Amino acid sequence: MPLNAYRELLSANRRLLGFGFVTALYSSFGQTYFIGIVGPAIQLEFGLSHTLWGMVYMIGTIGSAALLPWTGGLIDRFALRRYTLAACLLLVFACAYITTTTGPVTLVLAIFLLRHAGQGLISHISITSMARYFDRERGRAIAFASLGFTVGEAILPIIAVSAIALIGWRWTYGAAAVLIGLTVIPTVIWLLKGHDTVHSRSIEVSKTANHTAQRAVRSWTRREVLRHYIFYFLMPGVLAFSMIGTALFFHHLNLADEKGWSHAWITGNYSLFAATTVVTLIFAGTLVDRLTAIRIMPYLLSPLALAMVTIGLIDSMWGVIPYMLLMGIQSGFYFPVMSALWAELYGVGHIGAIKSLNASAMVLSSAIGPVLMGWLADLGVPLSTVCLYFAVYAAAAAVLVFLALRIWKSQPLDVPNPSETSA
Repeated sequence: MPLNAYRELLSANRRLLGFGFVTALYSSFGQTYFIGIVGPAIQLEFGLSHTLWGMVYMIGTIGSAALLPWTGGLIDRFALRRYTLAACLLLVFACAYITTTTGPVTLVLAIFLLRHAGQGLISHISITSMARYFDRERGRAIAFASLGFTVGEAILPIIAVSAIALIGWRWTYGAAAVLIGLTVIPTVIWLLKGHDTVHSRSIEVSKTANHTAQRAVRSWTRREVLRHYIFYFLMPGVLAFSMIGTALFFHHLNLADEKGWSHAWITGNYSLFAATTVVTLIFAGTLVDRLTAIRIMPYLLSPLALAMVTIGLIDSMWGVIPYMLLMGIQSGFYFPVMSALWAELYGVGHIGAIKSLNASAMVLSSAIGPVLMGWLADLGVPLSTVCLYFAVYAAAAAVLVFLALRIWKSQPLDVPNPSETSA
């Protein structure tokens, strides 16, 4: 049973799994959905149009994506505790700084800091740690840590809306800064107590794999990955959910207006999305451990494509239910499969540097998705039609992934030179 397997995993790795969960949860303060809740209050205070606010958000997010390959790769070079504490302090500063903003220019810097610290570094730390320090149970470890994202999506919007109504958006983020400083930082120090032993053992295993194992567990450097064409075949599929999912959640209320649904109806079904994500995560982690991410990846985008067809073609309000179910399934499979995939393909010796590429591209695609959907809408393309375009993109990306992994399996071993150490 999946639950028994998770219970055994948690019993043996309580602190490390707790670390993954906590860091995933507290990345929420830099995630799109949390900033989106504060967004209307910021727009009202500074008199920002939807277009100007969207540009502020996009510029800050693109800046974060540009820096992440460098800052994310540093996780391979520094002790995990020191690296995490630095990222947490940056998030504290970001939450505090946004309370002092006075206009669009300072808002761009605030969004950059929040996105880089929260969605960028903190979530990168959570998933990269699970991928690096777990092998046979990697899928379940990533799935457990990813529950932190879902818990944040389920509870923090309600808290944030109430807090903004009571104390305003500035004090809401100020309270977040205090909360992170008083709770997360001490918790991280405690959860990573004795972690150096785990890290040393991981390094020894990685060195052994470099000399004895098959290609799938060898440690490629980031430079080698960037030189290999398979990486570029995979990227359209890797980025599909980040781009499309963010675009849809950003424009849900506009889509509801187009179809004649109430705002309360579509947002009220977010709980269905969250519940489906949790259930799927539990089974997806076990499935990755049994089948491997490489075998699951060609089928990963099927729920997304079906969700886009569903929401694109069905005008009845009841179409929201299968749509949210499919998006929840997609979300539940995404983190365990995607995060394990890089470790299975390229090893864990430089997993931080390699995953930072993925994280950077995801952040960038999450900035482009809402703008692209809004631009097409401004051109007069119905949002329902845009969803069908997204379905075609997801299907085409899935074909590329299938071809890339088939080539990967069939070609002779093409391993990197273990003597190369540059990332």
